[in-house]
Amino acid sequence: MKPFWKVVFGGCLGTIIAFILVNLIFFGVIGSAISSAGKDNKPSVPRNAILKIDLSQPIAEQGRESFSFNPLAGSASMTGSVSLLDAIRALETAAEDPQVRFVYLKADDMNMDIAEAEEFRAALARFRESGKPVVSYSQNLSAGNYFMASVADKVILNTYGDCMISGMSSQLMYYKDLIDHLGIDIQLIRHGKYKSAGEPYIKSEMSPENREQYETMLGTIWGMMADAVASSRDFTADDYNAWIDGLAINTAGQAKEKGLVDELWYDDQVRSYFCTLCGVKEPKQLKYVSLKDYAAAKVNRNYRAKEKIAVIYADGEIVMDDKGNGSIGNNFAREIAKARQDSSVKAVVFRVNSPGGSVQASAAIEREIELLKACKPVVASYGGYAASGGYWISCGSDHVFSDASTLTGSIGVFGLIPSFGKALKKNVHLNVFEVATHKHGSMASGMNPLDPEEEAAMQENIDSTYEDFISRVARGRNLSVEAVDEIAQGRVWAGGDAIKIGLVDEIGGLKDAIAYAATLASLDNYRVVEFPAVVPMYDQLLSSMNGAGDEQDISAGFVGTATRSAKWLLGISGPEIVARMPHIEILLE
Repeated sequence: MKPFWKVVFGGCLGTIIAFILVNLIFFGVIGSAISSAGKDNKPSVPRNAILKIDLSQPIAEQGRESFSFNPLAGSASMTGSVSLLDAIRALETAAEDPQVRFVYLKADDMNMDIAEAEEFRAALARFRESGKPVVSYSQNLSAGNYFMASVADKVILNTYGDCMISGMSSQLMYYKDLIDHLGIDIQLIRHGKYKSAGEPYIKSEMSPENREQYETMLGTIWGMMADAVASSRDFTADDYNAWIDGLAINTAGQAKEKGLVDELWYDDQVRSYFCTLCGVKEPKQLKYVSLKDYAAAKVNRNYRAKEKIAVIYADGEIVMDDKGNGSIGNNFAREIAKARQDSSVKAVVFRVNSPGGSVQASAAIEREIELLKACKPVVASYGGYAASGGYWISCGSDHVFSDASTLTGSIGVFGLIPSFGKALKKNVHLNVFEVATHKHGSMASGMNPLDPEEEAAMQENIDSTYEDFISRVARGRNLSVEAVDEIAQGRVWAGGDAIKIGLVDEIGGLKDAIAYAATLASLDNYRVVEFPAVVPMYDQLLSSMNGAGDEQDISAGFVGTATRSAKWLLGISGPEIVARMPHIEILLE
C-alpha cells in the first residue's frame, strides 16, 4: 500500500505546487500590466500628426479602463474608453495644436448613443472652424455613421463600399402571448396613458398611444439628424428624406451621385491623399495618434486651480442597493453628499443618463440634490436618457440642458405584479397553497393575482405617487400642476420637443452645462472633478476577487424559483412601484 499513498501524495503535492505557480504567474502578469499602465508616462504626440478618431472605439459618459489576459501567451493588456468630456476637450486642444495637421474620422462603426454622437459631432464642427480639415473615410455607410461622417470637409467611401441608408426605426417585443401560453398572470397598475414600460406584458400589440409617442419621438430625433446632415452637404433635408423614401441610396455610386460623399477611393488612394495633406512623399511617413492617447497626452485639466466644478454622473438604472455596474441609488446619493461637503466645489453639473427605476431610490437621490442646491448652483445636463426617475431626480436643477436627441419626460408611475401559481400547476404540475393570518396576508406573494380590493389599494398608491411626481416637476420647472399633468401621463419626449413644453431650458451638451455652471458661480479659473471617481483597474480587480462568493442567493422554494425565472425570461423585477421608461432600442439603417 505504501507505493499507492506515495503516488496519491505526490499527485496532490504536484497539483498544489502547479496551482501556486499558475497564480503567481497570473498575478505577476496582472501586476506588471497594471503597474506599467499606472506609471505617469503620457503617450507622445508626434509632430505633423494625424488625429485618428475611430468611431468603433467607445466614447462613454465616463472613461473606463478594462483588462484582458491571454493565459496561453502569458500576456495582459489594458484598454478602455475615453470620456465624452475628454473627447471634446481633445478636439478643442487639437484645433490650436501645431502638431496636429487634421482629423481622420474612421466612420465605419459608431460605438456611442445618439445623444453622445450629437455632442461629439458638434465638437467636430467646431474643430473645422479652426481651418484644419476633417476627413472621413468609411468602408460602409449607414444612417448612423453617415450622420457623423457628413460633418467632414471631405467624405470618402470605399469604391465598392456598402451604402444603404433607409432611416430610423425602433423595435418593441410584446410578451403577452408567451405569458398566456406559460400560464403566468400579469397585472399592470399604472397612472399615465403613455406609460408603456409594462405594456408588453399585458398586450399582444402596440397601443395607439404608444405608437403615437414613438412616431413623434423618432420623428424629432431623425429631423435633427437630417437637418445636421443637410447643413454639412449640398442638398436639403427634404432631398435627403425623399431619396431615403425612394430607396435611392443603395450603392456607393448612388451616394456619390447624390452628393452624400465626395470621393470613391481605395485605401491606397486615401493614404496618398493623406500624404498630400501632410506634405510627405510616402504613406510610411504618416504619423497617427489616437483620440484616447491624444486626450491622455494633451488635455489640460488645470490641476493647479483650487476652485472646482464637480460633474456628477448619474449613469444607469435607479435602484435602492446600487453596486455600480450601470446602477445608481443609495451609494450614489452619498457621492452627491461628498460634493456638497467639499468646500472647494463651487458648482455642480448633474450629468444624467438614466431611464429611471425605483421611486424610493429616486426620492433619496432627489433629496440629496435639494440639499446640494441649497448651498451651490446645480446645472443638469442630459445624455441619452433623462426619463421617468431620471427626470424626477434632476428636474429641480437651476438650469437644464438637453441634447435634441435625449429621451426625457416619461412622467408616470407603474407597478407590475406577476403571479406564477397557474404556471406552476400547468407546466410542472405543482400546487401551491398559502396560509395567512389576515385576509390580504398573501398579497403580491407571487402565487395568486391581486383581488379587486388589493388592486384598488395598489392603484391608490400608484395615483398618489404620480400626484407627488407631477407636483415635484411643477415646483422644479415653475409650471402649474395642471400644465405638467397635460404633458406627463408617462409620455416620452425627445429633447427637441421637450424644450417647447418647458421640460428643459436649453439645447446643449455637457461643455455648455459646465460653462453655464461656471457663470452661475462667477468662476474664471477652475478645474473639473468627477463624482463618482473612476476606480483604478487594480482596485477593481482586488474588489472583485475579495467580493467573490460574499453574496449568495438564499431564496428557496418554488416562489423563489418562479420569481428568478421571470426575471431571467421577462426582466420583471416584482411588485415594486417604479418610475421607469420602457427600453427603447433605436436602429439606424
